[in-house]
Amino acid sequence: MTRWIIIFSFFILGSCTSQPDKLGRLDLKKWRGDRGGCEGGRTAVTEDFKAEQKQLMGKFIDDVGTILGRPDIHQLGERNQKFYVYFLEKGPQCDDMKLKSKAKKVILKFNAVGLLSEITYQERPL
Repeated sequence: MTRWIIIFSFFILGSCTSQPDKLGRLDLKKWRGDRGGCEGGRTAVTEDFKAEQKQLMGKFIDDVGTILGRPDIHQLGERNQKFYVYFLEKGPQCDDMKLKSKAKKVILKFNAVGLLSEITYQERPL
């Protein structure tokens, strides 16, 4: 009986994962701590994000959520595609996330099986 408790405990402890602090040179604490891009943290690390985005490609949606934190907007698309939107700068979304915002953002597109297939950036129109 004691042996089973030890084995069970090993599997429970082994299944617990913590959020990483870095992705290459990207400071993930700063990224995750700037919900909606309202504090300027994501603006400061946008170039680092761009430099490390290849490491995210092909990862499952749950893994990306663990790494980058909860998206500011989660959208469902056609054919079971999903989109995660992370704002990169302060905008109307800081007062109310339901407001339409033209603030800079990064959009992560996941295919029907949940793999990250595309990363695009949306800039403010001139």
